[in-house]
Amino acid sequence: MKRIYTILLSLLFVGCTDLDIVPVDASTEFEIFKDSEAYKSYLAKLYAAYSQTGQDGPAGDADISIVNDEGFTSYIRAYWKAQELTTDEAVIAWADAGIRDLHEQSWTSENQFVRVLYYRISLIITIANDFLKQSTDEKLATNGISDAASKAVIQQYRAEARFLRALAYWHALDLFRNVVLLTDITAGFPVQSTPAELFAFIESELAEIEPIIADPKTNQYGRADKAAVWMLQAKLYLNAEVYINEPKYTEVITACNKVTSVGYSLNTDYQSLFLADNNTSNEIIFALNSDGKNTQNWGNTTFLIHGAMGGFMVDGIVDGTENDAIPTPYLTEELDTYGVTAGWAGLRTTRTMVEKFGPDPANPVDPRAIFYTNGQTLDIADITEFTEGIAVPKYKNLTSNGIPGSDLTHADTDYPMFRLADAYLMYAEAVLRGGTGGDMATALGYINDLRFRAFGNNSGDVAAADVTLDFILDERVRELYWEATRRVDLIRYARYTDAGVWPWKGNVAAGQTTEAFRNVFPIPASDLIANPNLVQNPGY
Repeated sequence: MKRIYTILLSLLFVGCTDLDIVPVDASTEFEIFKDSEAYKSYLAKLYAAYSQTGQDGPAGDADISIVNDEGFTSYIRAYWKAQELTTDEAVIAWADAGIRDLHEQSWTSENQFVRVLYYRISLIITIANDFLKQSTDEKLATNGISDAASKAVIQQYRAEARFLRALAYWHALDLFRNVVLLTDITAGFPVQSTPAELFAFIESELAEIEPIIADPKTNQYGRADKAAVWMLQAKLYLNAEVYINEPKYTEVITACNKVTSVGYSLNTDYQSLFLADNNTSNEIIFALNSDGKNTQNWGNTTFLIHGAMGGFMVDGIVDGTENDAIPTPYLTEELDTYGVTAGWAGLRTTRTMVEKFGPDPANPVDPRAIFYTNGQTLDIADITEFTEGIAVPKYKNLTSNGIPGSDLTHADTDYPMFRLADAYLMYAEAVLRGGTGGDMATALGYINDLRFRAFGNNSGDVAAADVTLDFILDERVRELYWEATRRVDLIRYARYTDAGVWPWKGNVAAGQTTEAFRNVFPIPASDLIANPNLVQNPGY
């Protein structure tokens, strides 16, 4: 959330149609990279590509120009939609072309939200490739950088760039499966790699940078370190059976053991993980920084906070009806409760998720349920009505002391991409699935640590006999809902498409199964046209 990086505004990138993209400014290579600070600025652009949408916040000079609304092109906004709106954890009221297709699981290769996600991943990979090209020993020598200290610092930057590229490639593997694997800017039409080739690349990259990248908690806040590498390894290995049909649960346990051995600890208060001062958390391992004044955009947690507010939660709403002529007291309440002064009336959840916390959303059994129920219905007859479905104001632009963030529109709340609680749950699942190097007693302890944090006492404790794979899947909902893990989890459990039903899945009020090929998104039609070597994913 703090202003950590200086973004080099003169580095402009064209809208991307594949991974062969270079900076527009031809002077970049010859005039800019004269010291290590210049490389840090370029690295900042790479980090920023995960959070911001262009060169001029909150909008006005977009990285990607394939859609009319620059806010759509935010990485987390696009990634979150793919991982959450396509599941039982979230629906959205808006009518933008293609957005309802996500919850219905009826998207095509023309879907604008799928395209944005694909091209944002491509852009991140391209920036990383160019950064690595510009920071080789040969380039450093050409640019007159020869002192050992500067070269050592830039080597650290290179390790971080490789991590961010590996993270993007993991998302590409998970979402699109069959994508181009490029580590350099090349001419011509590249061909797709197999999932096995892409998995092996990510695995080897993480293994190579692990001894090089900064030790846990020693890097600047918001930048990657060894613990972030271990978390990405655990995520990759946990889903290896999906990607390459090979179980790698022992490797999951190994990675999680590394994470849990270096001094991270659970926040005492669950809600504090999603507040404007969550940069102070000792549980968050890797976050995407957000600063309401200096990194303004319409994605990241700004989207998650505003999008989840509507109905009786916002000013100008009386008895569920918008009426600006009637004065209301909601403005102060809204600011005090959420840290912003407007809601976008979009995001809610379904009965299926609510019931993971107990049958009554107004009185959930599990205290981790951050629900708003006043004026909201549990069942959804019309997805376009915000008041149908339970609201989930999990993310707020307030500090732990109840003080609004630095800006009342753009959030200070960082997006927690990796946190210790997830490592605990991955460890437990890997033990249950037969991985070695762990034990059930430790797994049970981790789970009860999470439940103790939630319940405030031992009343939430479970016994070893209660900890089954089904329990872990439900516990991941209760602990990690709205953190972009649900789609990955449901696919790993084979409950995403042709098994598993929730409201309005398949465009039926009660829900219905969908085609199994939708476990993977399509390659955008525009990329198939641009590159004749690409082959569409089966079913599309």
